[in-house]
Amino acid sequence: MKKQTIYPLIKSGLFLAALFFLNSCNTQEELSPEEARAIAKEAYTYANPLVDHYRGLYNYFIDKNSPDYKGPWNKVINLARVYTPEDRTIQTPNSDTPYSFAALDLRSEPMVLTLPEIEEGRYFSVQLIDMYTHNFAFIGTRTTGNGGGNFLIAGPGWDGETPDGVKN
Repeated sequence: MKKQTIYPLIKSGLFLAALFFLNSCNTQEELSPEEARAIAKEAYTYANPLVDHYRGLYNYFIDKNSPDYKGPWNKVINLARVYTPEDRTIQTPNSDTPYSFAALDLRSEPMVLTLPEIEEGRYFSVQLIDMYTHNFAFIGTRTTGNGGGNFLIAGPGWDGETPDGVKN
């Protein structure tokens, strides 16, 4: 499939997920409208976080022509402003906090995130999110302290040695 055709499919991905799910059901039996509606609702509930997260990733890190483009994969991008109601690509928990982003491609190898020491009395948090928008870990004041360091971020299938001087 050509790169240009993927995004329109993702935009309608919730419909496609439901359609795929319905097509994968046993076609020997006919579904009632209520059964089809229930299956479509389950497919929507399952696919919505994935599709919406990909939409945000596409706008931030893939589509260089998007007004919301932030930068390339595997690079920390810092925003020198706070979000406003005009920023609608992703949902933000607050509008008085500057954000930094990094979309990490962990398919082939893990990444090491190096954080500086943060002075005592200051709060910081690095939220690690999977494609289903689950928070799978946090680095920061409440979890690792303000001492800084090198942190290994690996995909779920990675099975390797953690290098010396790196926390995981």
